[in-house]
Amino acid sequence: MSGPLVVGVDLGSQSTKTALFELDGACLAEASAEVPLHRPVPGHVEQEPEHFYGSATATIASCISRSGCKPGQVAAIGLAGQMAGILGVDGRGRAATPYDSWLDSRCSVEVAEIAERLGQRLVKVTGCPPMVAHAPKMLWWRHRRPEVYAHVEKFLVPSAFVAGRLCDLPAEESFIDWTHLHFSGSADAARLSWSPELAAGTGVDLGRLPRIVAPTERVGELSAAAARDCGLCPGTPVAAGLGDTAAGALGAGVVQPGQLLDTAGTASVLAVSTNRFVPDPSGTLVLMRGAVDGQWLALSYLAGGDLLNWLPRVLGAPGLGLLIEEAATGRSDGLFFVPHMGGRVLPAAPGAKGAWVGLELTQTRGDLTRAVLESVAFEYAGFLEKALELNPELVPRDVRVIGGGSDDQLWNQIKASALGLSYVRLRPRSFSCWGAALVAAAAVGMADVGSASLKADELSERTSPDPELRLAYSRCRRDYRALVDLIVPRPQEVHV
Repeated sequence: MSGPLVVGVDLGSQSTKTALFELDGACLAEASAEVPLHRPVPGHVEQEPEHFYGSATATIASCISRSGCKPGQVAAIGLAGQMAGILGVDGRGRAATPYDSWLDSRCSVEVAEIAERLGQRLVKVTGCPPMVAHAPKMLWWRHRRPEVYAHVEKFLVPSAFVAGRLCDLPAEESFIDWTHLHFSGSADAARLSWSPELAAGTGVDLGRLPRIVAPTERVGELSAAAARDCGLCPGTPVAAGLGDTAAGALGAGVVQPGQLLDTAGTASVLAVSTNRFVPDPSGTLVLMRGAVDGQWLALSYLAGGDLLNWLPRVLGAPGLGLLIEEAATGRSDGLFFVPHMGGRVLPAAPGAKGAWVGLELTQTRGDLTRAVLESVAFEYAGFLEKALELNPELVPRDVRVIGGGSDDQLWNQIKASALGLSYVRLRPRSFSCWGAALVAAAAVGMADVGSASLKADELSERTSPDPELRLAYSRCRRDYRALVDLIVPRPQEVHV
């Protein structure tokens, strides 16, 4: 532990996780802290921005204390964070609004307005269809809370907000890294610039948008106050950081075309790595920049983790573990679950609902649980099918799975069988934290993000598709898709 160390922080949907690493990927200490979600009224989901800063500094300090390292050994800090939500800051870089979460659907009207005005161009220029993300959220604050909006100098994502607080950056020096641009609704993602055309179409004020930077840009150094909060030395470099999905992909070594990543967390995300900017006119996939220059991630997601938190409550089980055990022997023949409980993310249908269909008196909690697990797998199969349709040259490889759901062997088996690809669980690591730490190391010239990510990769367990399940799922996927299209009508295709 005599060499330089790097810190990676992941500002998640429900907690902040931090890890301290050596440059070879060895983790010396980890810490986490809860960041509460507030749901003041239906459809509104908020978090307190200062909780992001407080949880980040507290967990950094905890890692330093637990590791026994000297503060001066830390060469840099990198941050990752949830991506589709935003918060406003005043001129000093302090929070002027709550964090408007990616789980918050209050801006559904604004999403529809943007889709009507710009849907066609938005996909082509940003790589992302109209959805609950930055532009409609900014419009909601502008139209519905003008007295609050008037105090906003810039709108930021959580990782940039915390980096700014650590470095005491004023609003004029704030930034957004390129992995978030697809969600902005106002950026030319391929050209790495703000688009006056899109801003005019969405109604977003370009003056309230920060500068665009690479994830590996050194944006500042720890202020004296932040250094005290973190237990580190003033002047410690801070990298711009990146979105949590991009950080997870980097940390898991998903940096080459054809590699796949399943992030089984609060959001269930399936991402396919590619090196071409090919937007999806159907609105099923988002195309986002990866951490490695020239990499794109074609991905889609749903709130799978929320479903698993909800299941024990509604089914009267003491915990999810028991339900998973029951699901292992359960049968879902003819029983389907539509998982869009709080609206479908992609293709965007904020008003969508969920449902079990095909219920019979003989069915058990295990059957109901299995149908929920399979619904996420069927959604994933649709995501992959669309990605390969748009990128026929790609040869899909194994799926690397990270997140809390990666430990669920049954779910890995179900998803592997639905996709027809082996699932690979990596050795335990805070992957988003490692991705953020790699970016930090690159910011101070100590690593190349792509090669360092691959070198630190270790495989733990492989789950191959089950032939019988594979055959059964290939048959019932058609019924599942027809059911979803009946309950949640698909939007018209956007021609680009």
